[in-house]
Amino acid sequence: MNMDYIKKKRTIIVSVYSAILLLILLGIYACVKPKPSCFDGQKNQNEENIDCGGVCVKKCEIELKENIAVMNAGAVESGIAGQYDIYGQVENPNSFYGSNKFSYTFQIKDAGGTVMAEKKGINYILPRETKYIVVSNINLPRAPASVGMVVEETEWVEFQNDYFERPQLNVVNKNYQEIAGGVGFAEATGLLKNESPFDFNKINLEVILKDGSGRIVALNSTKMDTVRSKENRDFRAVWPNRFSGTVANMEVQVEVNVFDSESFVKRFFKTQDFQRYDME
Repeated sequence: MNMDYIKKKRTIIVSVYSAILLLILLGIYACVKPKPSCFDGQKNQNEENIDCGGVCVKKCEIELKENIAVMNAGAVESGIAGQYDIYGQVENPNSFYGSNKFSYTFQIKDAGGTVMAEKKGINYILPRETKYIVVSNINLPRAPASVGMVVEETEWVEFQNDYFERPQLNVVNKNYQEIAGGVGFAEATGLLKNESPFDFNKINLEVILKDGSGRIVALNSTKMDTVRSKENRDFRAVWPNRFSGTVANMEVQVEVNVFDSESFVKRFFKTQDFQRYDME
């Protein structure tokens, strides 16, 4: 018998048996190999990170560059005797993380350092946003000498770059003037332009009046309901009583809580991108 034929046949037989043995070993491994789980120390299934996110109940921790910072805080006369408006300016320096819910505390002290009042609240902030938080008409026994603000617990939401879109709400024709005749001391007026493709149910406007040095001298707020896409709407905020200081500049902060589905008119409930940020 030809030796080459024998060698070739022997090689084929060895290969067949090797393949059978390999299949047996793979079958045994498949039987004893633990199934992927949320406790196996590996990033598998559709997990966002090791044993968190995706099918796992545990949410992945978000790594942030910086936390929400308090830029400044203070108090101004409300125009009513014994009552004051307090404010804090906060900044979120993160580019792709917003907070759908953060808690804060204002601490108001007199000239002797005695704490006269504390005010707690909850707010929200978008990526790269700087905003004012205002608490109005606080009764105090004496004029406040200092106001401190601390941002406490914060819940973060990652904004995907493809879906991040700030509400296109602009204010034009801003005007402040004292009321010459009629009821009230002064008024601020302007025109809100909804240049976004979305209809909004709830829009808040904070009016900030500053003197020539940039110091805040008065605050006010107003709300608008059901502002349609491409709609222009006049607004007016009135100060019923005189306040100290000379107004040189007027700012208007426009806010829509994109984390709350109630901020949107229902016909956009399933289609507009902001709903991607609404928390379940």
